[in-house]
Amino acid sequence: QVQLVESGGGLVQAGGSLRLSCAASGLTFSHYAVGWFRQAPGKEREFVATIGRSGYTDYSDSVKDRFTISRDNAKNTVYLQMNSLKSEDTAVYYCATDPRYYSDYFARRADELAYWGQGTQVTVSS
Repeated sequence: QVQLVESGGGLVQAGGSLRLSCAASGLTFSHYAVGWFRQAPGKEREFVATIGRSGYTDYSDSVKDRFTISRDNAKNTVYLQMNSLKSEDTAVYYCATDPRYYSDYFARRADELAYWGQGTQVTVSS
């Protein structure tokens, strides 16, 4: 049974930093592309960042140069380091993966991904 568990969310002031973690069981992250999405109230879930099997990374334009995705294979955990946070980054953040994406490709649509964590709330106060 695949389980993804996010942690690290919280309340932070604008300009601050947070690091989110996503730990997996039942699946080896290093074999697949893994990504982060976020969903703000009243909005659709949107792609944030991905790390591919080779370590290739990609980001949405809204977080590029502020967020960094990384992976610790020994801990089977993916991280999202978020710096220079803005009020518009406030959302529930989810990690996701899918065993069909066993290379660097990662879907940008939430309905194309099979496995999700429960989400962690990030609130940025201005």
